[in-house]
Amino acid sequence: MNKPLNVSTFIGCESDYSNSEIVLFGIPFDGTTSFRPGTRFAMQAIRPDSYGLETYSAYLKKDLENSAIYDGGDLEMPLGNTQKAMDTILEYTRGLVQDNKKFLMVGGEHLVSFPTIQAAYEQYPDLHVIHIDAHTDLRDEFLGEKLSHAAVIRRCHNFLGDGRIFQFGIRSGTEQEFEWAKEHTYLEPFYLNTLKDIVEKLRDVPVYITIDLDVLDPSVLPGTGTPEPGGITYRELLEAIGHFQTLNNIVAADVVELSPQYDPSGASTAVACKTIREMLLTLAK
Repeated sequence: MNKPLNVSTFIGCESDYSNSEIVLFGIPFDGTTSFRPGTRFAMQAIRPDSYGLETYSAYLKKDLENSAIYDGGDLEMPLGNTQKAMDTILEYTRGLVQDNKKFLMVGGEHLVSFPTIQAAYEQYPDLHVIHIDAHTDLRDEFLGEKLSHAAVIRRCHNFLGDGRIFQFGIRSGTEQEFEWAKEHTYLEPFYLNTLKDIVEKLRDVPVYITIDLDVLDPSVLPGTGTPEPGGITYRELLEAIGHFQTLNNIVAADVVELSPQYDPSGASTAVACKTIREMLLTLAK
C-alpha cells in the first residue's frame, strides 16, 4: 500500500497508510469511453491544482488537517484489457476494505466504479448506492460490451438487486433504460429534489456515493467526456453533499469523469478539486 515517492499528494492528505482512516486514490482508466476520452488524466491535473484550495471547508466547517487521510497515488492500469483493469481495481479496493479503510476513488471513466462498489458490497452486504449523474448508465451492453461506462450501474445492479440504487439528476439515456429503472431503481430525473428524503431513509445503512461530474451543467463543468446540457448548478451539488452529513455509515465514495484537457481555463479541475475536498470531509465525519 506504499505509494511511489515521486507521487504528489492531494492537499491535506499527507498521513501514512497505517495511521489513516481514509484512503484517496486515482484510477487513470478511460478504455471504454464512447465520446471524448481523457479522464485518465484527471488526477494529474487535480493533485497540483488542489493547492489552490484551503484544507478548511466553510460549508462543512471541517478541516482536512484534522483527519488522517492517505493519498495512495494512482493505480497502474493495463492498456487494452478492460477485464484485467477491473480485476486490478477490485483486488486493490478489497485490500482497503479488509483493512477497514474508508476510501474516496477518483476516476477515470465511470466504469471504474463497478469494481470499487463490488468490493464495498462484499464487505457490506446491505450496501446501498446513491448515484448522482447526467446519464442512466443502465444499458445491459453498449456496442456489444457489457463492461462499459454506459452500463456501470446495470452491472452493479447484478449483485445489489432491486431497492438498493438511488439515482438523481439523470437527464440522458435510452427509453429502455428509463423504463427499466421504473422496475429496478429509484430514479429522479433532472433534479435532486428528493435526495434529502432518501438520505433520511438510508441514514443507518451502509452507503456508497458515486458522483459523475457531468451531472453539473456544461456551463459549470465543460471538462468532461460526455457533456449534457440542462444540468444542476454547483450550489445544488454542494447542498446535496450537505445532506450526506446526516448519513451515519458512508463506507466509500467516488468522483469520476473529469477530462481536464477540454477546459483549458482550469475551472472544471477547480470544481473537481473542491468536490473531492468536500467528499473527503464527508467520509471523515
